[in-house]
Amino acid sequence: MRRGSVSVGGVMVCGEVRRGRIHSVTMELAGKGRELADKKDTQVSCLLFFNELLDDPADLFYYGVNRVLAVRHESLKYFNQEIAAKLLAHIVGIYLPEIVLAPATTAGRTYLPAAAAMLHTGLTADCTGLDIDEESGLLLQTRPAIGGNVMATIKTPDYVPQMSTVRPKTFRIPPRMERGGEIVYPEVPTDIFESRIEVMSVEYSDDGDSNIQDKDVIISGGKGLKRAENFAIVRRLAELLDGGVGASRPTVEAKWIGYPHQVGLSGKIVSPKFYLAAGISGAVQHLAGMQTAQKIVAINKDPDAPIFRVADIALCGDAADILPRLTKRITEEMGQR
Repeated sequence: MRRGSVSVGGVMVCGEVRRGRIHSVTMELAGKGRELADKKDTQVSCLLFFNELLDDPADLFYYGVNRVLAVRHESLKYFNQEIAAKLLAHIVGIYLPEIVLAPATTAGRTYLPAAAAMLHTGLTADCTGLDIDEESGLLLQTRPAIGGNVMATIKTPDYVPQMSTVRPKTFRIPPRMERGGEIVYPEVPTDIFESRIEVMSVEYSDDGDSNIQDKDVIISGGKGLKRAENFAIVRRLAELLDGGVGASRPTVEAKWIGYPHQVGLSGKIVSPKFYLAAGISGAVQHLAGMQTAQKIVAINKDPDAPIFRVADIALCGDAADILPRLTKRITEEMGQR
């Protein structure tokens, strides 16, 4: 929608419900949405769509949401990109927010571009920073560009809503504060829930650490581990630190580990508190997927490895030798506590 053609206002957060639970990324975006809304003296709404909801949507009030828009329908039991995009476009058309924020998860990356196209507006994906321009009042959307080599700040001056997806773990969940709000169940036309996509079956991964975007700690392995069996050490260290297991693209292509663990532009974009890269040289596409981690430790025998340029701590040596010793030392330290 062209700016000026309709009256818009407020921040809308697209929440995410997984197996009946409100995912933590919803609270992360609610807190950032509250911060942006306060700068524009406006309100925050949160859209939740689901088949079953086990959590209390009113809990979102604690994190800065003024209004929860709850849509329940049996067709929402499993994620459907077509329905999600039509539903978001419909809700935006009713409530006319100026800003729409969504998580850059597998689901968010799938339906937000389609919804933006339906609304004839722009979308900035994988943002790592959001702010309000003091002069224009426009949303400042910062994200890695050119393979992660630069940080670009983008504005959408001519069209609304201004839409952004944000990497999980980019913003902290704000402290809970006593706030009030309202829960609204919008009426949605039945044709919104019609889809050309038919879900034949759903299989959930039995690998408990494969959803690495949710982890505060990620231990990643690369071809420098020399063989697939050495990923057992990566898993062991990840378990010790209550973290997830990541991997470089070459190890996934070599079938050393499954695709859900791949970190990079062609895999998962992660922003953990701690990221350890063992035997990963640091190709551009991998760096773009993890360089926003708060603390990065890299192990590589090549002193000129690109991964060292983004590392806070660089260990130059054989990852297949250093990682087992590091794991043993950490195990001993933790056993003394």
